[in-house]
Amino acid sequence: MILEVVSQLTETAQAVIYLFRQDDTLKARLASFSNADLLTEDFKAEAKQVHVLYEGSRKVFLIGLGKSPKEADFVKILRSFFYKQKKTLPDTIGLSLIKGGIEFQWVEAIANGCIVGSYDLGLYKTDKSAEFNFFERTPKIQLETAESGIESIIESARIGEMTALTQIRVMDLMNAPSNKKNPLALADWAVESGQKYGYSVAIFDEKKCEKIGLKALVAVSKGSKNPPCFIVMEYTHPQATQKIGLVGKGVTFDTGGISLKQSTNMHYMKSDMGGAAAVLGTIELAAKLQLPVHLIGIIPTTENSIDGLSIKPGDVIGSYSGKSIEVIDTDAEGRLILADGLSYARQNYELDCIVDLATLTGSCVATLGYAAAGLFTNNESLAQSLYESGVQTGEKLWRLPLWDDYKDELKSDVADVKNFHGKPIAGAIVAAKFLEVFVDEHANWAHLDIAGTAFGDSEFGTMKSATAYGVRLLTHWLRRQV
Repeated sequence: MILEVVSQLTETAQAVIYLFRQDDTLKARLASFSNADLLTEDFKAEAKQVHVLYEGSRKVFLIGLGKSPKEADFVKILRSFFYKQKKTLPDTIGLSLIKGGIEFQWVEAIANGCIVGSYDLGLYKTDKSAEFNFFERTPKIQLETAESGIESIIESARIGEMTALTQIRVMDLMNAPSNKKNPLALADWAVESGQKYGYSVAIFDEKKCEKIGLKALVAVSKGSKNPPCFIVMEYTHPQATQKIGLVGKGVTFDTGGISLKQSTNMHYMKSDMGGAAAVLGTIELAAKLQLPVHLIGIIPTTENSIDGLSIKPGDVIGSYSGKSIEVIDTDAEGRLILADGLSYARQNYELDCIVDLATLTGSCVATLGYAAAGLFTNNESLAQSLYESGVQTGEKLWRLPLWDDYKDELKSDVADVKNFHGKPIAGAIVAAKFLEVFVDEHANWAHLDIAGTAFGDSEFGTMKSATAYGVRLLTHWLRRQV
């Protein structure tokens, strides 16, 4: 893909896209097109509306953005257009921001949406068309803008494109089924990315996990023939002023263990490493963009399977922190491996901030649906900055309480803490309170429950698929920290 920023479209652009808001200026902006009066009757610039006409030999697409489009709207609308039209688009197309009066601030989102529209969910299909689509040829998009400062516009387009390419890699990883993706596959992904983009990666195998005391991670893995891994990534920029820890849950498939899940949607449990995917993608993108930050990425990864060796309800296991944990429900395994990840981060690094992400609870989905992830934090400033990045990127967060009113739900008679309170209420909050135990009173920690947002409906397929949620959110947040 060649994404070129120009002040005027060249004759090589065989088709042109124009973007329009649904506002009072629409009629005036459409006046330059032939049959403008008829056009204003047919084209209302509603969100995702596409109207086709011709200017000479050029095919022209008018795309509606709706009344007050935000960054996420630009991404989704262009992603949808390019995905649906990629079989018919010519090799070189123009995307003009001039007639629609689209400002420079949206260039990054526009570029991102165009590239993500290339995504192909059919990772393992054998009957793919022999005819190449727009993205499989030698595609070029000319981005026409009248704005001054073309260097900054080029940089914004570059960031949008690089972000999209990492999102696509993360989506491929999440959409891979468990027979194609196990803990070692996540480790290999991290190693390959680190070698390519210049950050360090250390992989702890099962023996090392046992040796250093990652007891909760090892316990969860006992039911699977695929051994666990503990991934530690470090990206350092020489101008970094903050050291930030990112911890992601990496359960590559979750049966629920002995506390077996219902079969109805168990096939979606290949996505239970959504937190790990967000951390992998964010570290990679930070390195690609050379953000002036110091990042520590930690991913405990395993499968939660059923076997005679699996942990059982009522078992008491250890943890890296030294605390004992009574396992009430083996399907609350994500918080167990995160406990080790958070403790490891806390004890081995002097971190200014820790953020963990996990597809953790159905309770959070019941509370917030699919529009937002749950945000839990003990720091007001961190809560505000993450919330604002969520609003800006469209990867929204909504804060839920961490009050000590819920602390008693974790009391165990036989161990230091139990992993589940066994009640059909406040599940996401109690899970967050469990994790809070293992950050050991760190003053700047946030937990993001992304169970409802990491996997969702889209134009890419008829079933739910990966969204790469967290990559744009965290990268935007990191860029604001410097």
